[in-house]
Amino acid sequence: MDLRLDERVVLVVGGHGLIGSAVVERLRAEGAVVVPASRHAQDGIVMDAASDESVASGLARIREEHGRLDALVVAAAPSARTLDPARNSDPEQVLEAFAAKTLTFLRLANAVIPGMVDAGYGRVIGVSGQNAFLIGNVTGSVRNAALVIAAKNLADAVAGSGVTVNAVSPGIVVDMPSPDVELGRSGQCTPAQVADLIAFLASPLAGSISGESIAVGHRVRGATGL
Repeated sequence: MDLRLDERVVLVVGGHGLIGSAVVERLRAEGAVVVPASRHAQDGIVMDAASDESVASGLARIREEHGRLDALVVAAAPSARTLDPARNSDPEQVLEAFAAKTLTFLRLANAVIPGMVDAGYGRVIGVSGQNAFLIGNVTGSVRNAALVIAAKNLADAVAGSGVTVNAVSPGIVVDMPSPDVELGRSGQCTPAQVADLIAFLASPLAGSISGESIAVGHRVRGATGL
């Protein structure tokens, strides 16, 4: 399927991480002009997504070099494996994780959406996670659920403008996923499978999809949510 991403300009924040690098590879294979961004980027641009000034500077460089921005992918949050299980309900860890994931997504989305609305076209995708649907880990639940809620609010605010906002919620991301899905657990998935979904959501073909949180890997087995 041709995703019609030829020459589309896409910023991938966190573009050198496990998921982000897979997204960059997938989008480039589709012909997109991909700008990876991270705090220590060698390919793309250096951007500290926790800094308004750094975000503004990076976006100005993209506009100067490419003249527009068609899509934003935010995959910048630290891996769940970096969180301390002994501090799952520690308010300081919860706040740090919330800021690193949800506020980073909001900062970037708020920075790009006005220009996309003016252009009449844009795609914003944030990487959440299936911890958003589970209890037992306050840090993981809060940071992921908050991103999903933020994306829905932003999507509703720009409904009908040509700009879409969605969240992608992977299960555990591994190179060799198990085919088994335990009760009360999500299915596993590869970085490439997450990237496949993000590439579709970043494309013109996904223009009727907005305000959604879409799971990658089997969505939590034995639970539902409307």
